[in-house]
Order: sequence, then structure tokens, then C-alpha cells
Amino acid sequence: MITPETAIALHQVGKVYRNGTVALEGIDLTVQRGDFVSLVGPSGCGKSTVLKLIAGLGTPTQGEVHWGLAQGDRLAFVFQEAALMPWANVVENIHLPLKLKGESLRSSRAAIQSAMNLVNLQGNEQAYPRQLSGGMKMRVSIARALVTQPNLLLMDEPFGALDEMTRSRLNSDVLQLWERYHWTVVFVTHNIYEAVYLSNRVVVMAAQPGRIVAEVTIDETHPRTDAFRTSPDFNHYCRTVLEHLKT
Repeated sequence: MITPETAIALHQVGKVYRNGTVALEGIDLTVQRGDFVSLVGPSGCGKSTVLKLIAGLGTPTQGEVHWGLAQGDRLAFVFQEAALMPWANVVENIHLPLKLKGESLRSSRAAIQSAMNLVNLQGNEQAYPRQLSGGMKMRVSIARALVTQPNLLLMDEPFGALDEMTRSRLNSDVLQLWERYHWTVVFVTHNIYEAVYLSNRVVVMAAQPGRIVAEVTIDETHPRTDAFRTSPDFNHYCRTVLEHLKT
């Protein structure tokens, strides 16, 4: 049911590629404003396809995608790879989406600095991608998304290539930002622990064809800390998601 609080709604969405591959079938998913929803499932189950359809980077073969975005709302996409321009420094990389809108670097300085501050990039303004660690590159990628001040943030396995310590720090950073700004976030991951820690809902998908098999509500208070990661409740949620993945 679509309400004024609905950010995204997919109704009986299917996607069949030209080669006949059925990527998605019968997807029903509603994301309310302020939700942090993670999509988990095996490779090939259509998680990224769902995200691209939400972003408008494709059209469904069947069904409908409804966007409940109000005037002034903005969408941003963080991809699995940082995809930074190697010839540009940090400031220039973050400026890119504003540059594409016709905004000069000079007029964008305050917005760029604000985005850098959000992800703790201060002091790296003149660094080039080759000088940054994997975690720092991903911070630049996130800042590039945040510089447009989005309401809806789509993230496609952004931390999948990082070591566990860096991943854990960035998970906490993103969660703190979500708690502060009340964004709507749809997050794709293979990592059950990451999904449970970050989300208020975990959507479990299966392959052949890609479909939703379960939704698990993570009924935990915020702010979440490392203590939650080692709690019996956390283990219970992880086991629940794992059991649904086995079906």
C-alpha cells in the first residue's frame, strides 16, 4: 500500500534480459521514508538489478516502480567500485556531480567541504586516487554522492572489497550519518553481519529467478554500537537471515 511516507514501491516487478535470462520475478518491495533496507542474497539473485531499477537505470519488463519523491528530493548512487577519476584530486572528484549540473568549482567549495567533513576526509583535498587507500577512495565516492544532499541513497556493495577493520569503521560511519540525517537507504550486500548491523529491515533474495523469499525486521534501538555486534540478539538475527538464505 502506497502512503505519503512511501519512498519507493515495487509491485510485481520482473526483469527479463534480451538473452532470455529471467533476472527478477514478482518483486514486491516497499521502502518507507527513513528506512535503512538491505538486500542480501547469492550472486545472480538480482540485488543490483533491483537497485538499478529503483535508480531509474533500467526499466522493468513487468510490473511497476513507484517513486514517492517530493519536489526537492534527490537520489544518489554509490557503486561497488569507487570509480574515481585518476587525473583529478579529491576535491575535483567530489565536485563531479555538481560540475555536471553546471556549478563551478568556486561556487561549490562550501558544499564539497561539507561533504568531506561528513566522511572525515579533511586534509586530503589535494590527494590523487593513487595516493589513497581503498577505504579512503570509498570515502571520496560516498562524499561525491553526498555533495548533492540526497534524500535517497542507493549503495551497491560499496565495502565488499575492503578489509574487515576498514569495512567495520565505514559501516559505523554510514550508520551514524543515517541516524543524523534520516536518509532513506537501500543497501546491497553479500554480508549478513553487515546487513543486520546497518538495517532496520533485511530483505532476503534467492536466484533463478531473482525473487524475495523473506523480510527480517531488525528491531533494535539506535545508536547501535559494537556491543550490538557481539550480543545474543545480533546472533539471533544473523541466524534468522541465514536460515532464509538456505531456503
